Amino acid sequence: MNSQLLQKYNVPGPRYTSYPTVPYWDKTPVTDERWKNLVNDTFEVSNATQGISLYIHLPFCERLCTYCGCNTRITVNHKVEHPYIKALLKEWQLYTDFLPNRPQLREIHLGGGTPTFFSPENLKRLINGLLEKADVHPDAEFGFEAHPANTTDEHLTALYEVGFRRISIGVQDFNPIVLELINRPQTYEQVQHLTEKAREIGYTSVNYDLVYGLPQQQISTVAKTISEVIQLRPDRIALYSYAHVPWVKPGQRKFTEEDLPDAAKKLAIYDNCREALETAGYTDIGMDHFALPTDGLYEAVQQKHLHRNFMGYTTTQTNLLIGLGVSAISDCWWGYAQNEKTVEKYYERLKSNELPLFRGHVLTREDLILRRHIQRLMCNFETSWYDSKEQCKELYDALARLEEPEKDELVIIEPYHLTVTKKGRNFIRNISMAFDARLWNDIPQTAIFSQVF
Repeated sequence: MNSQLLQKYNVPGPRYTSYPTVPYWDKTPVTDERWKNLVNDTFEVSNATQGISLYIHLPFCERLCTYCGCNTRITVNHKVEHPYIKALLKEWQLYTDFLPNRPQLREIHLGGGTPTFFSPENLKRLINGLLEKADVHPDAEFGFEAHPANTTDEHLTALYEVGFRRISIGVQDFNPIVLELINRPQTYEQVQHLTEKAREIGYTSVNYDLVYGLPQQQISTVAKTISEVIQLRPDRIALYSYAHVPWVKPGQRKFTEEDLPDAAKKLAIYDNCREALETAGYTDIGMDHFALPTDGLYEAVQQKHLHRNFMGYTTTQTNLLIGLGVSAISDCWWGYAQNEKTVEKYYERLKSNELPLFRGHVLTREDLILRRHIQRLMCNFETSWYDSKEQCKELYDALARLEEPEKDELVIIEPYHLTVTKKGRNFIRNISMAFDARLWNDIPQTAIFSQVF
């Protein structure tokens, strides 16, 4: 990449798992009654055909990974498992009590924290408890995030028995120096065993999460990690850019920016990884993600079925995503809601038989139009606005902001259509930012987003 382009576009920006982004949600939280009405409206249209998605946040970890930006609770006390599962099932009951019919679960994703902090028996109890009040959609996809250092064969078997077929393994890096700095002791052999055992049991999709831009990463050491990853042949790979936000996550202060590769080296690491993966048969299917032609993510791209939500890229297009657990975010297309961010407050709200919401946002007409354009750009690298329903003043403001990226050959703007060039794909966050009317109307005076590179 041209160093001038890198310097020009390496600015802080959102990753657009939603629009509007969380810092720009309404200042006044959505009321319980309003949220229930929005959920019901979407449910009645979508449940019978699409089904609904569940994201379940399991926040507990035995140790803090210092690079992590997730909402976690560090403890070695596994007595927390029972009350937390009880709370999750109570929250699910609060939803099913007001939904007009039995939900059809199209997607379940266990995220964290460390989902495999919980025992296999307790995870089965959780899933079986959820399924007591729901049916499983014929095209359901259940997946979970696995820490290679504590995911056992028993975890794999237990979750397979209740319908899980996708596993996402948190690899991050194989270099022991990097792993020590980020406080994540694990080995290549653990990842290898987990991968092989999952396939032996019958899991149909194995994903690896990798992170570039971590402290003390070098081009050569990351190249070695990618070579080892390719040998294990995961079906898909998420190659995330490390987001250094120590003002949000104090654990990241274990190292400084001097320990991190600069923007040019970071991009060189990414380019080398992408070239190695593409040579090995993986396809770059969108920001951060690669997949083999045999994986469903690749097929979703080819058929333009790729979807993006708070879980990132997914093959499952559902308009209703219910988030259960501490800090979990729900999306009913017309609005968003986020749960309380501490375990104690989450329990307190549920004890009062209240949905544990603490903030949310109801989308305006302009929000909905801009959301569709950003979704298409992030998933398909193009968008159109032939129909007047796809147009608003803010859209044309966005096109004006893209004059410079068009000169830099990052986009092609035609009447009623925009295409991101191959050169522009590295800058998809910048291009999407042009459509972010709320950001441009209220440019942050302090850092709230990570750098693009």
